[in-house]
Amino acid sequence: MVTCYLRYIIDPYKLKEFEHYGKLWIPLVEKFGGQHHGYFLPSEGASNVALAMFTFESLAAYEAYRIQSMDDADCQAAFAYAQETRCIVSYERSFFRPVFA
Repeated sequence: MVTCYLRYIIDPYKLKEFEHYGKLWIPLVEKFGGQHHGYFLPSEGASNVALAMFTFESLAAYEAYRIQSMDDADCQAAFAYAQETRCIVSYERSFFRPVFA
């Protein structure tokens, strides 16, 4: 199991657009076999940092999702929306594995 953690630097004046972008991606990750844990928008503290997390059964399953998303019309539309609205300034991606009792 691997969880992808995304840390976004967003345009704080385009929070509504970024929230829409996040809502586009939640069902798309699930469409390709992932479990989305949501987007987390600024509340207190920094107004330009947002987070997202989703899990796949393995890094190989995540990589398959990435490849398939490049050919999926809905995924491409979500990428285009972010580009058109310029709501995302930058992002970084990290991977984690869960530890349970």
